[in-house]
Amino acid sequence: MASHAQPKDLTYPNDKQFGFASPGKIGMWIFLVTDAMSFSGLLIAYAVMRAQKNWPDPVEALGGVGLSGLMTFLLICSSVSMVFSIDACKMQKKDKMIKWLVITILGGLSFLALQVYEYAHLIGELNMTMTGFTFKEVFYPHFGSTFYAVTGFHGLHVLSGVIYLIYMLKLSLDGRFDHGNYNQLEIAGLFWHFVDLVWILVFTFIYLL
Repeated sequence: MASHAQPKDLTYPNDKQFGFASPGKIGMWIFLVTDAMSFSGLLIAYAVMRAQKNWPDPVEALGGVGLSGLMTFLLICSSVSMVFSIDACKMQKKDKMIKWLVITILGGLSFLALQVYEYAHLIGELNMTMTGFTFKEVFYPHFGSTFYAVTGFHGLHVLSGVIYLIYMLKLSLDGRFDHGNYNQLEIAGLFWHFVDLVWILVFTFIYLL
């Protein structure tokens, strides 16, 4: 008779942090709420300006959404890898936790590299500056400034998030999370998920509508 393989034990170790909101986690949620207000103000201001002023089709003006779509895909994937990293930490699997954390960091760095490339293309080839932008022989004085303000503000958040995650990687290598104490890693994950979620809104408002 053929022997049946025993199913793998997928049970988690005893999780003392489940259902417990640490002061750090509460502090991060408060920060994210206030930060969301900043992005809301920028996007509302953008919507008001666009409704009142002549505006080009962003898909045409920016040369399509292929690059920004790739940037969006990278951030979504990095958000998934962050979940995997925290999950591996809960199961006390250090190697997997570090692997997924490194993948998350690389996703953020790739996003920033593509944003720098995009800015270089828009400034160097399309001559889109903070002072104005000419598209199809029509001058749009506010398109460039709003684009760089919103996307640049988000880019600073991605840069901050990457630095934050690099610090979490250092703590991981130092053994801070070896016993499944994932609270700090989860707090960093909250910030990273917020950055990814905000980009989806920025991508929709700035590049598509």
